[in-house]
Amino acid sequence: MTYKIAVLGGDGIGVEVTEQSVRVLDKIASISDMDFEYEYYLVGGASIDKYGIPLRPEDFEKIAKCDNVLLGAVGGTKWDNLPSEIRPEQALFKLRGGLQLFANLRPIILFDELSDECLLKKGVGNGLDILIIRELTGGIYFGKKWRDGDTAHDTMTYSVSEVERIVKVAIEMAKLRKNNIISVDKANVLESSRLWREVFEGMMSKTCGIEYSNLLVDNAAMQLIRNPKMFDVMVTSNLFGDILSDEASMLTGSIGMLPSASLGDGSKGMYEPVHGSAPDIAGRGIANPIASILSVGMMLRYSFKRIELADKVDNAVKSALKQGARCADLVTNTPLSTKEMGDVILSYIV
Repeated sequence: MTYKIAVLGGDGIGVEVTEQSVRVLDKIASISDMDFEYEYYLVGGASIDKYGIPLRPEDFEKIAKCDNVLLGAVGGTKWDNLPSEIRPEQALFKLRGGLQLFANLRPIILFDELSDECLLKKGVGNGLDILIIRELTGGIYFGKKWRDGDTAHDTMTYSVSEVERIVKVAIEMAKLRKNNIISVDKANVLESSRLWREVFEGMMSKTCGIEYSNLLVDNAAMQLIRNPKMFDVMVTSNLFGDILSDEASMLTGSIGMLPSASLGDGSKGMYEPVHGSAPDIAGRGIANPIASILSVGMMLRYSFKRIELADKVDNAVKSALKQGARCADLVTNTPLSTKEMGDVILSYIV
């Protein structure tokens, strides 16, 4: 069967890493009954430079008709001084909201081969495997924003239904893992967090077989460094999930190792590395493509339900790391280029 993939390289190294992910999809097609067609669209700063806006409505309509979306990264210092309504990041909000992708899955895994790269005390991060589930289309990022004289306002709003659907995803994921969920909020201060906690506890009290607890976001930030293995599935709001997942990425040795999946109620998803566009190294061919490649694995796993093919991608990355393959974010002596890392990983997909 042929699937249509919208490829949105975006800005900076986004274009470079997605190129390697497309190569991985082509390799998967060569060893399976799947086939892929690609449609390429400009988003973010690249779209602003050509069209004056971060995502054209006509391009969004075409993207929405594709089976899945492969995204690189958007943004960069070049566009930092633009008005907020036309900044590159607006493309992300349009894609997430327009495609109704409300659940962002961010696995935080420390590969055994990279245990020495973990910034924590030796041994503390060994075996680390956390799944952060971030609510993606609500909260302060999507709340009303306005200026009133010399005062700026941003509102954080959550409804019962928004919390229910993200907690439902957390429950489903926990059943596939260790049956443990920690919900992160700021219920001692924020009314929206108090609603979040009420809904979470109400749903969990009716769910058998899963241990659950609540943690304030400041404590969660501390525990990620002090005792990260206390977490299995973490579910949290848009803002908190954004910050905590970036913090947790440093436990894996490099943010270049972290994939993500943005999912809705159907099979369509948007798959992207957690890292940004890294304009300081863009165009040099040294970016680590592993996070983008692992995102392809998540696409095969969550959207296409092809677990055996997803495992091939994940195992190929592990084999490449075991062989000693490293990009410049992980090693200073003789690092591999972006394409060379892609070559090594491809050689293990059989």
